[in-house]
Amino acid sequence: MQRLCVFCGSNVGDDAVYVQAARSMGKALAAANIGLVYGGGSVGLMGAIADAVLEAGGQVSGVIPRALVERELGHSGVTDLHIVGSMHERKALMAELSDGFVALPGGIGTLEELFEVWSWAQLGIHRKPCGLLNVRGFYDGLIAYLDAVVAHRFIKPEHRSLLIIAHQPDDLIGQLRRYRPPDAPAWLKAGEE
Repeated sequence: MQRLCVFCGSNVGDDAVYVQAARSMGKALAAANIGLVYGGGSVGLMGAIADAVLEAGGQVSGVIPRALVERELGHSGVTDLHIVGSMHERKALMAELSDGFVALPGGIGTLEELFEVWSWAQLGIHRKPCGLLNVRGFYDGLIAYLDAVVAHRFIKPEHRSLLIIAHQPDDLIGQLRRYRPPDAPAWLKAGEE
């Protein structure tokens, strides 16, 4: 694993623990010699994780749409800042640059990005790990919901297990590194022949 994509809020939230978690994740990435790919902003948790990686001597690639450069204050200090034309281009480039995906606390955009890459993993579009850093129970309600969706048989248990959940950055990084993707779905294999 050379680069990990982290989805997180452009706000800091209501508790300093979220900023601390973003900074801890950034330091853990740099210590593990894993580069950060993220949304390119200098504010909120995005800015906190990018700054922590940079301060620890790590590499940071930001990807931000031109329309959000001013709104999210594009981070001018990152190793590489890719300015793209749309959110679709942003997500596609972030996915291309990354060997795995993690969501930290965030809002609608964070959830949308996580669910998209997790859905792609379910479909076999990529074979990269997807993780959730559950900072002080931030995602407990979402986890309970996902377990209920499995119980109602709208998500298969094997697809639910594609989402790795941990409470500490080092634990999550270790699990992501040990991840072994399932075989590609039969329909995808048939299309490749």
